[in-house]
Amino acid sequence: MVAEDEFEDPESVASATLAPILDASGRGDLPARIVSARVRLRPRLREIWKSRELVVFLIRKELKVKYKGSFLGFIWSMINPAIVLMVYYVVFRYFLRTAVPEFALYLFSGLLVWNFFGVTLGGASSAIVRNAGIVKKVSFPREILAISQVGTSLVFFFFQFLVLVLFLIGFRYAPAWGYLPLLLGALLDLVIFTTALSIFLSAANVYLRDVQHLIDVILQAWFWGVPIIYSYNRVYHHAHWLGYLFLADPITPIVLSFQRALYGHVAPLGYGYANGASGPVLANYPYHFYVAMLGWVFLASVVLLLASLLVFGRLEGNFAEEL
Repeated sequence: MVAEDEFEDPESVASATLAPILDASGRGDLPARIVSARVRLRPRLREIWKSRELVVFLIRKELKVKYKGSFLGFIWSMINPAIVLMVYYVVFRYFLRTAVPEFALYLFSGLLVWNFFGVTLGGASSAIVRNAGIVKKVSFPREILAISQVGTSLVFFFFQFLVLVLFLIGFRYAPAWGYLPLLLGALLDLVIFTTALSIFLSAANVYLRDVQHLIDVILQAWFWGVPIIYSYNRVYHHAHWLGYLFLADPITPIVLSFQRALYGHVAPLGYGYANGASGPVLANYPYHFYVAMLGWVFLASVVLLLASLLVFGRLEGNFAEEL
């Protein structure tokens, strides 16, 4: 579309949008970022924090461009997931009958997490390359180009979550009220982990342009390694070691937490699978199990985020030459 071309044109963005914002916020008077072999995290984090208004601006800009000229505007962000959820409901309830109760709800609660994760990585991996003109002409923390992709996906995530809430109300389906606080911790872990990978991939793609294509292939394979369509309960019953291996994937505890909070059908671990029955898809783990899993994901994600910032700082020095 014309609007998207205008937004992604480096010359117009650098001169007409980003530079005035930097000047208005006072950042235009700051000297250019000095890139050296020694990367210090605290100044970089401080610089990113000072640029939070620019992150918000980039998020708003992308949202406006996406729906520019559209009559319904942001309503489309709710129409699409609503149609998908209704299709799942009709297909799995009346045509592809399954023994799993309310399978559409179980499936969509996991897809909420994966859609955010996959879409963000796909967009963030090429964020630096797409905005080459800005990177070479304007001084600002380049990390925020990847961070803004996370923020944009987070907006769409809340639209999709609202659709799911309306679905629960409309069909009078009660979530697991006692487990709802898990959603906050799971969402925090998801955002930090996705941000860490986004920053790293955006820098790596500058040097290896195959990264943005490779990530699409990896995400397709990764999707089937997360218990979204099938049950983690079944995986653990098949082989205990395989169940522990699944939990080593940071996305799996996040998905399981969303499913446990939003989906109420649970059973003892491995229940019903010995006789080939489908049974309830969620194992009845105690609350502290999910807290422990989300805790280790949080720590791992923070470490990964700091490491990604260090790698980004080391690679940033030759961005202009590579672009």
